[in-house]
Parts: sequence; C-alpha cells; structure tokens
Amino acid sequence: MAGHSQFHNIMYRKGAQDAKRAKMFAKIAREITVAAKTGGEDPSSNPRLRAALSTARENNMPKDNIERAIAKATSSADQTNYDDVRYEGYGPGGTAIIVETLTDNRNRTASEVRSTFTKFGGNLGETGSVAFSFQRIGHMLYETISGGFEKVFEYAIEAGAEDAIEFEGGMEITTTVENFAKVRELFVKEFGDPVESGLIWRPTTYADCTEENKSTLRKLIDVLEDNDDVQRVFHNVEEL
Repeated sequence: MAGHSQFHNIMYRKGAQDAKRAKMFAKIAREITVAAKTGGEDPSSNPRLRAALSTARENNMPKDNIERAIAKATSSADQTNYDDVRYEGYGPGGTAIIVETLTDNRNRTASEVRSTFTKFGGNLGETGSVAFSFQRIGHMLYETISGGFEKVFEYAIEAGAEDAIEFEGGMEITTTVENFAKVRELFVKEFGDPVESGLIWRPTTYADCTEENKSTLRKLIDVLEDNDDVQRVFHNVEEL
C-alpha cells in the first residue's frame, strides 16, 4: 500500500510541476549550474551533474536551456554562489516536512520558508528535528517496462539496488545513496529514462492526518514549491 500511495504522491507532484513548467525548468537549470560549478562540466566525472541532466531529460527540458545553465557555471559575468540548505519543520496536524533549497541568500530563504510554515499552522524546527523519521535513499520510478516486473527485479538486484516494488500504475527501484548514480546509469541503458529519479527522503513512519489537515498541507506544499529557492519538499503523509 505504501508503494501505491508513494506513486500517487509522486504523480500528483509531477502534475503540479507540469502546470508550472517555466518555474520547474528554472529550478532544474539552477541545479545544473550549481552541479557544474562545484564538480566540473564533464558529466562522466560529476555524478551530481549527471543526475541533474537526467532530471532535465525526464522533464523534456529544451537543450538550449541546458546548455545555458552549464555555460553559466563558468561565466565570469555571473558570480552568484548558491548553497544547499535543508529546512525541517512541522506542518498542520504535526506532519513532518523536509524542504531542500538552493539559495544565494540564506536569510531571505529562511524567512520565506518560516513564514510559509507559520501561515499554514506549522512551525520551522532545527536541522535534525524531523530527519530522524525519514530515510535518505535513491529512487527511480517507471510506469511500464517491457519484460515485466520479474525481469526488472532481477536486474535491479544484480545492478546493486536495494529493492524493486511493483504496484498499480508502475514500479519503483530503490538504492542506497552511494549506489544511486551507478544503478541509475545501468537502468537508463537497459530501460530508458524513468518518469522520476533522484535522492529522496522516504518516511519511516507516517502521520495520522485528518482531511482538513491534508487540505492545508497541500496548500503549504504548493506555496513552498512555488518559491524559486525551493528545490524539493518531502512529507510523511501516506495519502495526500
């Protein structure tokens, strides 16, 4: 059931992103620029850049946008530096939320994230305040794969994945953080690009949440994801 719910949560978020395509491309471009700036422009020796380029392909980001984002990393005209900053807090009904950002102004981002939490009945906590109830993993989501689940499961284990789960509408392959890049590359070669992939925070326990709290939580997440500095938002509600 958790896998099924996870699939619907992912597809809900992806649908929301598709409706805001320009903003989504800007976020991916920022990740590409930061990855190229910190690890070099060669994807073969830069796992973070490889992952960012894969995300760009999965979301049909235009080639020109990708090339501009990489070029920006070495441009002397742009001296902007971005920091990876993670925020943790509690949303309506005590739900746990993790917000990943790329920001060039920590004070601005912290203030905006804090005010969003407060506006929707939540509160921002210290780093580590909710991360203990999540597990950091790599994952890939496929809707359908030729050959069926048994073929995928066997391939996943041989490739070094942790698990493969089949559920209504698709299948998910999970990995350790350390093995994610290697496993993803093997899967792309064998099965093509997934619907979604990346390093995520997976809840180890789920919050009991009323329908009213779920409605408020959706609004909170939408506002957070609309923030230019916010890259990803994770929560511990099973059916949102």
